[in-house]
Amino acid sequence: MSNPSLVIVLVEDEHHRMLVRRYLTECGLKEHAIRIHQSPSGRGSAEGWVLKRFVEETRVYRNLATRAGTALIAMTDADNHSVQERMTRLDQALVEFGQPKIGKSERIARLVPRRNIETWILCLNDEQDESETTDYTSQSRNWHELIPRAADVLSQWTRPNTELPSRCVDSLRIGVQELKSLRY
Repeated sequence: MSNPSLVIVLVEDEHHRMLVRRYLTECGLKEHAIRIHQSPSGRGSAEGWVLKRFVEETRVYRNLATRAGTALIAMTDADNHSVQERMTRLDQALVEFGQPKIGKSERIARLVPRRNIETWILCLNDEQDESETTDYTSQSRNWHELIPRAADVLSQWTRPNTELPSRCVDSLRIGVQELKSLRY
């Protein structure tokens, strides 16, 4: 399938934004085809913001998808929850606001790094044995330098028929499958 004409992206923070934007451009999307909404810092729960916007942007996606190639990506950290708990919460939010859950044919990806996005960045850079329960955000690393390679590897891992290495953490395996569902 061809690249969508618009990808709507919901993210919690700058590292999410940087990784997803770079990933999408690695996949051949042009900047004008990417619309990123980032949680405003210092205004409450970023996870809650993504959840609320997910309902709104799913409605927008469904309206646009009938006329144009559109995709939606929502990224929220699992923090101390499981990936499935966060994904279920996104599905529940849709139902609570009178919308159906995500259908198999819809180009909607829910990305839930566990514990947080920095785990994925380290895994994609083959930096060390990552733990999905360790909070790497406080580590003194230059995350901005690690993100370009992480996005490149992610674009390779989401290609059809690519076998993921054994070092790939579980939440990233799920994320790769979610991104593959976008079919571009």
